[in-house]
Amino acid sequence: MQVKTLEVLAKEGELKGKRVFIRSDLNVPRDENGNITDNTRLVASVPAVKMSLEAGAAVMVSSHLGRPKEGALTEADSLERVSIAFGELLGQPVRLVKDWVNGVQINPGEVVLLENCRGNVGEKKNDVELSRKMAELCDVYVNDAFGTAHRAQATTEGIARFSKVACAGPLLAKEIEALTAAVEAAKNPFAAIVGGSKVSTKLTILNHLAEIVDILVVGGGIANTFLLASGKPVGKSLVEVDLVDECKKVLETIQKKGGVLPLPVDVVVAKEFSNESEHRICSVDDVQADEMILDVGPETSAQLKKLLGEARTIIWNGPLGVFEMENFQKGTKQLADVIVEATASGAFSIVGGGDTIAAVKQFGVQDKVSYISTGGGAFLEFLEGKTLPAIAVLEERFNS
Repeated sequence: MQVKTLEVLAKEGELKGKRVFIRSDLNVPRDENGNITDNTRLVASVPAVKMSLEAGAAVMVSSHLGRPKEGALTEADSLERVSIAFGELLGQPVRLVKDWVNGVQINPGEVVLLENCRGNVGEKKNDVELSRKMAELCDVYVNDAFGTAHRAQATTEGIARFSKVACAGPLLAKEIEALTAAVEAAKNPFAAIVGGSKVSTKLTILNHLAEIVDILVVGGGIANTFLLASGKPVGKSLVEVDLVDECKKVLETIQKKGGVLPLPVDVVVAKEFSNESEHRICSVDDVQADEMILDVGPETSAQLKKLLGEARTIIWNGPLGVFEMENFQKGTKQLADVIVEATASGAFSIVGGGDTIAAVKQFGVQDKVSYISTGGGAFLEFLEGKTLPAIAVLEERFNS
């Protein structure tokens, strides 16, 4: 992927006195009273703004918040509290501009936050007229919101098409670099771990990865359905019986490629979905009708350690078991340790997806993997082999 970057434009003096429009992801979690409960996304968005200010630009920041109705923003949809918190992080006031599509008054050195972009009629449908109006507001458009890169909307794709200059901010540029290293420039052996509750939500990903990786590990409810497809008893575990044939196709695909999809050989089972429930470790051939599989066993973990220890590129999306419960977290924790060891020995590792990020943070290894992807849906669609429209348009604009 080849795109212009904000960093290069800043170094070359292309931002001085210019109006810079930055599409950030400030969609922060809030409590029932509208208070921000986690400012991680705000912190991640600061570098692009500071880079632009230091280069002498006037900065407009755009973001969505929640899922407002177009043309009918409510007080709960407003970015007002976000503007205050963002200003505190930047160390200067950030003025909130409510009606901004038809024009914004701003001077170099100033930062304004444009009210919730998804309140504009035509945003979600990537309306051409709206996109052109937005493009007229700026001299340079910057996309720094990877989490929305899979959506072709007015502030993510349309404006980039019509703006004078379109580039990637530092956060998006890092994502592009990491995703390229993880897939397009992957070193072999290439391994992917895909966990989660349902095959149906990850079937496209599994089919795509089966064609390109050397090692494909499945976990959670997904692994249960694959075990059922292999003729193993799964008791009352979470499974999708109607997708057994699809799992068989994935197995055939990776086997034809010469890759491997190692299924669990032992598991941790319990009769109830509870940390207090009695549990035991057993062979996958010994799961009883009244038991459910909630984690992989030690023998499976040992096999994964041997297999993944040789990998040079590792993509991880989804836990192996119910890691939120202490009695069923060991398989996911040991997997995290294996990936950390492989990373320390030179492998490139990328982690993505809400549950997976939560797991690496829970186990305290978030700083020991190569990269943590910030975009849930965008990361998954990339793994599916789909084109991300917000990045594709930046590639198109590279020479213009």
